[in-house]
Amino acid sequence: MNFEAIRHAHILVVDDEATNLILLDKMLRHQGYDNLTLLSDPREVLVAYEARRPALILLDINMPHLDGYQVMAQLHALGDPLLPPIICLTAQDGRDFLLRALDAGARDFVAKPFDRHELMMRVRNLLDAQLAHRLLHDQKAVLEDLVQQRTEQLHHTRLQIVQRLGRAAEYRDEETGNHILRMSHTCALLARAAGCSEAQCDLILHASPMHDIGKIGIPDAILLKPGRFTAPEWEIMKTHALIGAQLLEGDNSDLMMMARDIALTHHEKWDGSGYPHGLAGTAIPLAGRIAALADVFDALTSGRPYKLAWTVEAALEYLQAQRGQHFDPALVDAFMDLLPQVLEVRLRFAEAPVAMQPA
Repeated sequence: MNFEAIRHAHILVVDDEATNLILLDKMLRHQGYDNLTLLSDPREVLVAYEARRPALILLDINMPHLDGYQVMAQLHALGDPLLPPIICLTAQDGRDFLLRALDAGARDFVAKPFDRHELMMRVRNLLDAQLAHRLLHDQKAVLEDLVQQRTEQLHHTRLQIVQRLGRAAEYRDEETGNHILRMSHTCALLARAAGCSEAQCDLILHASPMHDIGKIGIPDAILLKPGRFTAPEWEIMKTHALIGAQLLEGDNSDLMMMARDIALTHHEKWDGSGYPHGLAGTAIPLAGRIAALADVFDALTSGRPYKLAWTVEAALEYLQAQRGQHFDPALVDAFMDLLPQVLEVRLRFAEAPVAMQPA
């Protein structure tokens, strides 16, 4: 450690005898230490410590009002992760006093009258170790901050990928960005009502826009067909759930794993009659059950070139009729309780009416 840094390190000296303070002041300054705080009253230690964190404390043991052991107890009670080393100074040099001082938290123990050279070597060694420890602590904090920044950047990048892929799917379909916004915000509302943590609610908000990403792999002749699908066309259309899961798999982040679950399972039904795997009940991931309900409600109440929008009342009747069949009953109940918030989301992200195409 550079001696220039050691020379300017803050040293707190506590001794109730003025002559000892004068002596220690002269000894330390003679060695080049120029950043000293001298206290004769141990009751002032905590205030002085919190005002300017020292790198080393020279502490007398036998003092009025508070002895050195009590002062050390007060310092340790602060919970400072970088508590400086303490050298205890005392005229009592018995083994019991040494052990008690070390047990109380002292790093070293020097008996009075002390040898100047011995004391200065101990001061130098402990300052050197403490400043190195502080440097490592500061570097660790900097590294943790850098890791946090990189983690946030990675999370932001993943969100960008999710959002852009979601938009790519929209360009191939008749759905709009506003559908994605309404659906994803409704998912977050339902997740919160279902008892999910705020982190999980945030995940489903950002993962649910990917629910139909698999439509990228569906031929235009089928995807954009205005009328009903034939049976073979419907089987091809249903593969978009598997295609979406395949597009999103391979990334172990929470965001991408949830997006994959939603893409794969948002067409499963509570009674097991859905696709692609015919899952039933709680075998369907919660995120998939939530996305199914939010997606269907918004699809029903949104106009498309090939259909008129349902009224909210008609859509709610459908959700109730499908309670326990298509949809998780508990989520339907939660949706009804959340209806004012859902309608606020619908209004916030409303879009212009869609003109029907001529037959």
